[in-house]
Amino acid sequence: MITKDFSKLEKQLNIEFKDKDLLAQAFVHRSFLNENPKLELSNNERLEFLGDAILEQVVTEYLFQKYPKKSEGDLTSLRASLVNAKMLAKTAQDLGLNDFLLLSQGEIKETGKARQYILANTHEAFIGALYLDQGLKACKNFIEKHLIKELPHIIKEGLFRDAKSVFQEEAQERVGTTPNYKVLKEWGPDHAKHFVIGVFLDKDLVAEGEGSSKQEAEEGAAKKGLKVKNW
Repeated sequence: MITKDFSKLEKQLNIEFKDKDLLAQAFVHRSFLNENPKLELSNNERLEFLGDAILEQVVTEYLFQKYPKKSEGDLTSLRASLVNAKMLAKTAQDLGLNDFLLLSQGEIKETGKARQYILANTHEAFIGALYLDQGLKACKNFIEKHLIKELPHIIKEGLFRDAKSVFQEEAQERVGTTPNYKVLKEWGPDHAKHFVIGVFLDKDLVAEGEGSSKQEAEEGAAKKGLKVKNW
């Protein structure tokens, strides 16, 4: 049973969906279906898969055209700063998507990182649904209006310089070694994995990071490594 009024979201975003079920599906978390097995909608994971690809294409094309003199590495870092889970969750929160999530009673209570990932995934699913309903141009307008607008702030604050890149540069310059990362622990089902990853210089463990993806755990390890080494 869907109790959310998605017409409110359409008004908030000034976007009217032709297929209202497609809009609703973008917000259906797999946990919601466990408690509502008669719901005629699927979960949002396929839409998330589609939206992720569209988001990457739109952001990549925008950066390529906007910054003709930037290197591939710089463009990659800028793109990563826009399409990572933290930024997608923040933008989703700003847009009010959190109020329309369809979650199980257990997931409703989850906050912090768990909710951040659900919001980021829902953001991508919404883009996937928008693409199927209205095409690529509507997606470009939406992404440029609500996500790419964060770019000046990201550049001004240097937020595109991820800790892994900085740690590698410092390690190579200071000790002539390229850091390597190893999974120290992992647990949880495939859709909710958790990792502890160590960053090493040669055989020496410098720091550990934890996260819901290897990328997040590696970034956490690099951040701690910079503090440990006072770099």
